[in-house]
Amino acid sequence: MARVVVVGGGYGGMAAAARLAKLGHGVTLLERGPRLGGALVPVEQEGFTWDGGPTSTLLPAVVRDMFRKSGRPLDRELDLVELDVLREHRFADGSSVRLPFGSRAAQMAAVDGLGAGLGRRWADHVQAYAEAWEVLRREYLERPWSPDHLPAALRDLLGSRETLARRVRGLKDERLRLMATYPAVAEGHEPRDVPAWTGVAAYVEQRFGAWTVVGGMGALADALTARLATRRVEVHTDTDVRDLVVRGGRVAAVATSTGDVDADVVVVTCDPRRLPVLAGYVERTMPAMPPVVVHLGLAQEPPGLAHETVLHGSAKEPTITLRGSGTSWTLLGRGRVDEDLVTALVRRGIDVRPHVVTRVDRSPRDLVEAYGGSPYGVLWQGRRTTFRRLGPATPVEGVYAAGAHATPGAGLPYVGLSAALVAQLVGPA
Repeated sequence: MARVVVVGGGYGGMAAAARLAKLGHGVTLLERGPRLGGALVPVEQEGFTWDGGPTSTLLPAVVRDMFRKSGRPLDRELDLVELDVLREHRFADGSSVRLPFGSRAAQMAAVDGLGAGLGRRWADHVQAYAEAWEVLRREYLERPWSPDHLPAALRDLLGSRETLARRVRGLKDERLRLMATYPAVAEGHEPRDVPAWTGVAAYVEQRFGAWTVVGGMGALADALTARLATRRVEVHTDTDVRDLVVRGGRVAAVATSTGDVDADVVVVTCDPRRLPVLAGYVERTMPAMPPVVVHLGLAQEPPGLAHETVLHGSAKEPTITLRGSGTSWTLLGRGRVDEDLVTALVRRGIDVRPHVVTRVDRSPRDLVEAYGGSPYGVLWQGRRTTFRRLGPATPVEGVYAAGAHATPGAGLPYVGLSAALVAQLVGPA
């Protein structure tokens, strides 16, 4: 049985700890904050509750697999609900489309509302990612890989110089291009710096749909916290990790503000820039900048909004995303945010100012300080970014990497997969 220390108590750290404990290892989890959950922890004020990070997830099978591999199945712990429409796109010319998920035909019909023939063009764009998805799923997302030993299909895909911005030129209609690049833009990336293959997000959304957790993402954090207790993971909150202790080329302990914690295996799920032993290996990467965030508690529910509504901006206006339900809504601003987002909404035809009961403003800096790094992981700076992330293994023997800053990247499904990859490499006790 290995002594495993997991650094970071967000979703990635909790998932890795639960999996490794079920494999028979003695696991200790160290979290810098007062509670576990990271971006899953809700924000609360004056009786209102908002999801602090994601409000839904793609690929629910990733969450289900983690619960099944660590104990009781998910369906006995939480309720997942599939969304009919995750996202409505509203454009500067006044047109809009409510994009359904899980159905090619339904997406074609919806997008045709923007203009005859555009539905087919969008569907063909999405379908073009089918082969890339299968390669990524088999060789990159579900199986530990090494840049020195890549299967030919994965090597060709990851080595392609085509960017997302170039791929979407074929869509011709600017509104379709905005829809296709939105997942990357929402996470703080420039489409010209993102590999074309990341556009598989549109295919995954269409094929597998999107799901919410009844009770909010905080319920997922609570269920994972309970699972760690069941698996007898030793949890230490309010613990500042300062570095890793390496002896003879192999990790031996984790140095904290209260002393060293001995370890045979260390799983780092925080930003590796925080740890001097690993910082040099990621010096050529940058964190993705979080958006400007405003949580709003309203006296009444705004009419006509989807679970996620995107108001696409121009060169002079920000792109604003509204997420939520009922009277608890969150605004996320990307681009030129030089005025209050609530005021900017008014010009887009949504005026909630008379109904605001309370609000919580969170700047990008606030989010980075709260989570000890960007919850959006590593900034795309071209195709080589793929090979500059750490994980699941690292150059330091006995040290593994999971979480938003590791392979395969940010977002609830990818972070969950990163924990599964680490568990595969570490193996059973």
